[in-house]
Amino acid sequence: MRTSEELAGGVVLASTDGPVRTITLNRPERRNALDIATMEAMSELFSAEPPAHERVTVIRANGPVFCAGIDLKERQSTGGTQPGKSPIEGMLDLIQRYALPVVGVVQGDAIAGGNELALHCDLVVASTTARFGMSLAQIGLAPTWFLAQKIAEICGPVVGREMLLLGDPLPATRMADLGMIYRAVDPEELESTAQATIDRLAANAPLSLRAMKGLLARHMSFRDGIGHAEVDALADMARTSADAREGVAARLERRTPDFKGE
Repeated sequence: MRTSEELAGGVVLASTDGPVRTITLNRPERRNALDIATMEAMSELFSAEPPAHERVTVIRANGPVFCAGIDLKERQSTGGTQPGKSPIEGMLDLIQRYALPVVGVVQGDAIAGGNELALHCDLVVASTTARFGMSLAQIGLAPTWFLAQKIAEICGPVVGREMLLLGDPLPATRMADLGMIYRAVDPEELESTAQATIDRLAANAPLSLRAMKGLLARHMSFRDGIGHAEVDALADMARTSADAREGVAARLERRTPDFKGE
């Protein structure tokens, strides 16, 4: 059975081919930046119970960049500096709690929210040309508890500090060597390696996959009980600061930001 659909005016594409559902970010002209429409469409796709025939969902992107993170132009134009839960959190939580395995196929850079999107997949197959990074400190922003916890969980305390505090992207080869993604392969091998991974998952027992995803989701839920109001308050202070406005503007204008600590 094959189906296809466009969501949110075509910024997200969804198709099914037998047991595999593929969800594709389709804003290559904006480096697949996550605007509100994209996040809402993704949340809609992952909030529904998987149909009986589905075994695996794949997240990929059109164009040379996997995802450049939150759409900074939209954030700037809408005054997106309100404190509180980041709009990306709900989407990512649905992805990591989805009942069946989610495979990320990363052909190019996955930065900030794009990095989080990739790391919230169960298995990531990436091109060796791809890079993964959290550039928030370079533009005056900070991740919420929810987002920082994923970095700590996947990267560990040392590389997590490197990724968050320095903000420089890490090559896919290093991510794979350190066990933070499943595979990093030459660009010409990306599709065949991803397909082999997808086929292996699809051949496994679906009830076993559901049980294992449930176990993983329950394990991750323990972190939600840790008090974190004070660290989210610090993140809110950064996100609503004059430095954040300056950092976002500087990134869009391709200049060095002038941070004041205000």
